[in-house]
Amino acid sequence: MTEALFLGDLHDPSVGADIQVMGDEGRHAVSVRRIRVGETILVADGAGTAVRGEVTEVGRADLRMRVSEVLHTADKPRRYVVAQGLAKGDRQELAVETMTELGVDEIVPWPASRSVVKWDPERAQRGLTRWRSTAREATKQSRRFRVPVVGFPMGTGELAERIGQTALTLVLHEDAEASLGDIELPGSGEIMMIVGPEGGIAPEELDAFVAAGGRPVRLSDGVLRTSTAGVVALAQVQVLAER
Repeated sequence: MTEALFLGDLHDPSVGADIQVMGDEGRHAVSVRRIRVGETILVADGAGTAVRGEVTEVGRADLRMRVSEVLHTADKPRRYVVAQGLAKGDRQELAVETMTELGVDEIVPWPASRSVVKWDPERAQRGLTRWRSTAREATKQSRRFRVPVVGFPMGTGELAERIGQTALTLVLHEDAEASLGDIELPGSGEIMMIVGPEGGIAPEELDAFVAAGGRPVRLSDGVLRTSTAGVVALAQVQVLAER
């Protein structure tokens, strides 16, 4: 059985050191997962480092484990970013969850002009809290050691500026002439994928992204839902990167 993974503070961990899991993670480990003394667990710092070890003590809302192994996520030459158009219902959380499981490095909420959902300041804070919580839980579920960054919402103009900082930006669009498989990926750097909302990317948004250097690409011969498109694009790009 795969060891349970929890997120916690790790300060230059070493074999033989004791690590305490407290707070919400500690309560979840003890009360929900019912972790007991003698079990082996993983604790990650959310930034790429984790430790494996045996639980030596269990309290009412915390536990202590002794490190037997220190683990690190391997550095990757490419960094994957998805700008996700705001969607209604739970579809945006589904997208965040699945992209996290696939190993996305950063997710940027994008309030596109055709987004049905509108984030005012109060709603934006609640939305970010949900997205970040979803990313944390998906990180633990998928046994990853790094929690993806969920940044503050970016408008179309800000995204266009961000394109200039990337090695490649792919704008997912069903009418694009090129398919994603036709694109040559850079050997390193940041690759950003822009996903429209349910209504799609507006013509003026597409023009702005293309003018900034974005490459329109299609993923299939059909139209994918906003909760699916980013996941499919990320998976395809990762496959292409391994060739």
